[in-house]
Formats: sequence, C-alpha cells, structure tokens
Amino acid sequence: MNSAEVDAYLRRLGVEHPAWPTVDVLRELHLRHLRAVPFENLSIHLGEEIVLEEKRLLDKVVGARRGGFCYELNGAFGALLAALGYDVALLAGRVYGDEERLGIPYDHLALRVRTVDGGDWLADVGFGAHSHLPLAFGERGEQEDPGGTFRIVEAQPDAAGVRGGHDTVEAADLDVIRDGRPQYRLEVRPRVLGDFTAGVWWHSTSPVSHFTRSLVCSRVTEDGGRITLSGRRLTVTGADGTREERELGTDEEVLGVYRERFGIELGSVPTVRGGIGQDG
Repeated sequence: MNSAEVDAYLRRLGVEHPAWPTVDVLRELHLRHLRAVPFENLSIHLGEEIVLEEKRLLDKVVGARRGGFCYELNGAFGALLAALGYDVALLAGRVYGDEERLGIPYDHLALRVRTVDGGDWLADVGFGAHSHLPLAFGERGEQEDPGGTFRIVEAQPDAAGVRGGHDTVEAADLDVIRDGRPQYRLEVRPRVLGDFTAGVWWHSTSPVSHFTRSLVCSRVTEDGGRITLSGRRLTVTGADGTREERELGTDEEVLGVYRERFGIELGSVPTVRGGIGQDG
C-alpha cells in the first residue's frame, strides 16, 4: 500500500495516522473497523467477482466503501496493519458448524499481529459477531471482551486423530472459544493471501455454504451492539442483548437501510441467486 491508500483507509475508519504500531492503536483500529466496514456477502448475490489481490480488496473496501467477508476484510485490514508497521501473519482456520463439525480447509482467514510494545494478538474483523478487540494470542485463560468471554486453547485431535503442527504443542492448532462454544480452529503456520482462493471459490459457489443460501450485512454499532440486515429482516441488538426485529417492505426501505445504516450505495436490492440448492 502507498501512503495515499493508507490515508484513505484510515479516513474510512475515522482515525488519524498513528505514530507507532502499538497495541493501543491496534485496539482502536480493530474496533473502528468493526463499526465502519460491514461484514457482508452481497457480492456473491450481485454477481461480483471476489479477487484476493490487495489492490482489488482496497478498491472494494476503501474505494467503493463496501464490506466483505473474512477473506476480504481481514485481507485488507492485514495489508493496512502491515503498512503501518505491524508484523502481520495470515492464518487459516476451519469454522465449527453443526454438532461442532469442522468446515473445509481455508474456511476462514484471521490475523496474528505483533506490536512494537510486545505481544502477539489475534485480530479478526471478518467473522461477524466476534470479539470487538484483539485477543492476546498467547493467553490461555479467559479473556473478557464486549463481544463475550473468549479463550484460545491448544486444539485436541480432530476426527482424523490429528491436532496439527506435527503433534507438538508449540505448533499445534488452536481453538478459539466464545462463551464456552468453539468458533473456529486456527493453524499457526503463516499463509499468503492467494492460499485462500479455494475457500473463496467454495463459499461463493457451493450449495452447502451458508453464504450462497442467505444474504447478510452486519456491523458493530457505536454503543457496542450490532445491526444486521438479513435479506429484508432488520435486527438491532443492544449492548445489553435486547433485540428489535422488523421486516422491511419496499425496495426503497431496503436500499435506504443499506445506504443510511451501512454506508453502502446499491442500484437494486440484492436477492439470493437462483439455482442454489439446499443442504445435502
């Protein structure tokens, strides 16, 4: 990223250029990103190509003021952090689904970030409802966060009897747990952005991916709650857990919510693409 692209990205987040890549700055950038840049899968249903190249990600997230899903959001955020002087590694994860079954390889992209004032942090602005602030990567106890109580623990063997990392504790896979439930399993080996191309393709095309079967646009609100538009259902969740839901009637209402609550300008209302099957 060049300096103009960095400045434009920081303007999108509403922050000044930081002097040093510290943990306090990382925490602010992480939270501002969750508030400003929505988690959304609209491209899949608008027929837009998702390309894992830095320029294309910046064109979408910064230039077009759109959001994206994990590969796009954490890919772009990782590029920004690296440009600001952080030591950033892309990590591959597998998301826990029904009955705690693990998803496909390269199911998720998260970031391990090292700051100048010490410590490694798990940054993730692309998992929907998750931690609002980075998690201490090496901490194995409970970590309290506005998004819940989190733990990062060494993973037990999976269904194939493998725990990853050649069965050594230092290189073992890690499970990220929120409020007692496993969210995803991380490999600690660093990856490059292009490694996740197969995951993007699968989630964009497979009839069993939840991204192809539903529409979602969601972000953290300024009071620590969350606002989500799923198709035509608008859900506003307060920081205290209270929920308000309503169905939007007209296309104008839907486009207005995308524009006013998420900052996304659309020419037409996205709908789930036809021909997508059900779980098999």
